[in-house]
Amino acid sequence: MSDLPKASVRPVSNLSVIWILPFLALAIGAWLAWQAYNQRGIEVDVVFESGEGIEVGKTAVVYKGMSVGTVQNLRLTEDGSRQVVVVTLEMKKEFQDHLRERTRFWLVRPSITLAGISGLETLVSGNYIGVSIGEGEKARRFYALAEEPPMPDSRFGLHLTLEADTLGSISRGSPVFYRQIEVGQVKNYQLAADQSTVEIKVFIKPEYTSLVRKNTRFWNASGVNVEANLTGVKLHTESLASIVAGGIAFSSPSNTTGNEEAVDPLQPFRLYENFEAAQIGIRAQVTFEDYEGLEAEHTPVMYKGMRVGVLKHLSVESGFASAEAELSLDPLIEPYLVEGTEFWLVKPSISLAGITGLEALVKGNYISIRPGEKDAAPKRSFQARAKAPPLDISSPGLHLVLFADTLGSVDIGSPILYKQVKVGSVQSYQFSRDQKSVIIGVHIEPSYVGLVNSSSRFWNTSGIALNASIAGIQMRSESLQSILLGGISFETPDRNAAVTGKIQRFQLYKDRDGALKQGVPIEISLQRADGLHPGVPIRYRGLEVGRIDSVDLSEDLQSVRLKALITEAQEQIVRAGSIFRVIRPELGLLKTANLDTLVFGPYIEVQPAKGSAAKQTRFVGLEGPQAPLADEGLSLVLSAPRLGSIKPGNPVTYREIVVGRVVDYELGPNADRVLIKVRIEPRFSPLVHTGSRFWESSGLDMDFDLLKGARIRSESLETLLQGGIAFATPAGEKMGRSALPGQTFVLFKSPQDEWLEWAPKIALDKKK
Repeated sequence: MSDLPKASVRPVSNLSVIWILPFLALAIGAWLAWQAYNQRGIEVDVVFESGEGIEVGKTAVVYKGMSVGTVQNLRLTEDGSRQVVVVTLEMKKEFQDHLRERTRFWLVRPSITLAGISGLETLVSGNYIGVSIGEGEKARRFYALAEEPPMPDSRFGLHLTLEADTLGSISRGSPVFYRQIEVGQVKNYQLAADQSTVEIKVFIKPEYTSLVRKNTRFWNASGVNVEANLTGVKLHTESLASIVAGGIAFSSPSNTTGNEEAVDPLQPFRLYENFEAAQIGIRAQVTFEDYEGLEAEHTPVMYKGMRVGVLKHLSVESGFASAEAELSLDPLIEPYLVEGTEFWLVKPSISLAGITGLEALVKGNYISIRPGEKDAAPKRSFQARAKAPPLDISSPGLHLVLFADTLGSVDIGSPILYKQVKVGSVQSYQFSRDQKSVIIGVHIEPSYVGLVNSSSRFWNTSGIALNASIAGIQMRSESLQSILLGGISFETPDRNAAVTGKIQRFQLYKDRDGALKQGVPIEISLQRADGLHPGVPIRYRGLEVGRIDSVDLSEDLQSVRLKALITEAQEQIVRAGSIFRVIRPELGLLKTANLDTLVFGPYIEVQPAKGSAAKQTRFVGLEGPQAPLADEGLSLVLSAPRLGSIKPGNPVTYREIVVGRVVDYELGPNADRVLIKVRIEPRFSPLVHTGSRFWESSGLDMDFDLLKGARIRSESLETLLQGGIAFATPAGEKMGRSALPGQTFVLFKSPQDEWLEWAPKIALDKKK
């Protein structure tokens, strides 16, 4: 018998864990199928006149900015006697309760009309189908609208009906204004039932519904209302939007707001033809002793350049001593129709004292108003002043004093402008105690007081400034108002500068350039000052970097001293090494330059110093063409018995190629020679060696021989006419070493034949 243990026998199961996977996959598939079925969209058909702009799978159905469906199919079909496009939409399941008979669909695409731009978002997202929900029985087939339906009456706000004889320029979407603020829009329009009037549906935004009362009057503010007669041309419009798209404005004859009945939306309002026809103005009586040029229904009432009313009626007394004027004023003025309010007639007047009311030549005679204090007692009857009242010096704001050499066209009431915005006006003017200057009192309005401090600069902007050049004539004026009335402008370079004194004092400059110029003063000495005068510009590369302030003789009468102000790039220009030279016209057969100086005179050209040279404010100016700077190229000295036709600027040539220029000349130490300084350009400096020979290339070199005949030689046409210097360098040992800066060579009158044949190979420095 074996000692091994007995095996334990156990039956094996026929089921395996692996069989769970097919059952799990089947369950997941069934769940996904149910989800797809449960979330399947609702298909509806929408009939369009055309399928243009609609794409299957791309064009979405949008409701209040949310996608609620997609185009699934397009098909062409017959609908009675016409062919239409049926668009099948798959709508989201949660939208199915809104698919009813009065639900509307339409295609939204970019549209530009006079009323504005609509569908602009489709430029990015593409065309889409808009939808508005409605009531009725459930439906699955709809007819698309040609355009978006008008705004529904259910929208929160005030919905009104206006009746007009004609539609004018009003269209759907035209704005509705209250005091030139858009407070609503036109929803729709249609003919009335009896076809005698036009009914215009208007929507007023909720926040503005309280502005409409039972006595509110509406008028057509479309386009521009133009009235022309001998007194002038009157243009009236509500806004730029109303010019383009048409518009409606409204107001109320009274500013009272209490105890007024609520507006009945079902009761239509009358839409008047224009502002005057609406007759919403506040009535006021003004007696004029001078009523020349006043005309009922045409003469405007102006306040600070704004039209605030119109003369409605004018009756002259029996003795013709005065006239009673009835004014219709904007309701905004009503709180100011009080004791202290002043009226006067503005008309052109020319006298020895000057010209006043010049703007009335453009506007026609008009009535001006200065409102009184709001807290004063109300008043509706006034006596007009004979002329404009002086400005109130006690008014709040900032009072300044300007000193000027002359008054110019500035007058009481002339505007004070900052960046062409009126921020104040001239109050008064008088002579100073010594009667050498004019003192001008200025008032800055309270809201603009912070624009003025000790760094402010004021200048006269009256009239027109002309700046002429070869390029054309530049005309500059601050504004039309400153042309007619005179004016003063100012700028404040440092907004953080301190305010000095209770009443600040400033100089009034004659122009902007004089007021704002800030720079470093320098002095330039010249031999002559022909054509130079104060105001002549100093330029660098064609840009103005300064101006001449004065031109005087030196104390020894041997030179001219120019005092100038460098206003740009002072750090680079006001340094040792800067070169100033006078630019004059150059006329010749080979070169014509600087023609503008023939008309406007010479100017100063500056070549700034290079490197970090020390500051220098006194310079010696140069005449003639620009020569190379002292630190550029190879400087050489040529010794000659006489100067001949050599002058600064003449070319130095090598094989008839210009490689340098004559810089200057002077007598030798013993006055027996002329030393001519030349400058060779850096990249051509390797051409000069100790064996090089220099000669004059000016004019013609003639050689006559009985056997060989006459021989005429000239370096070039330029040197023939202007003069010049040429040189050659031998080859081999005769070449010598490279020339050193400042080395002296003999300048020969003419070359030897041998020199003209020299042709050594010399490598030039390409990097220079």
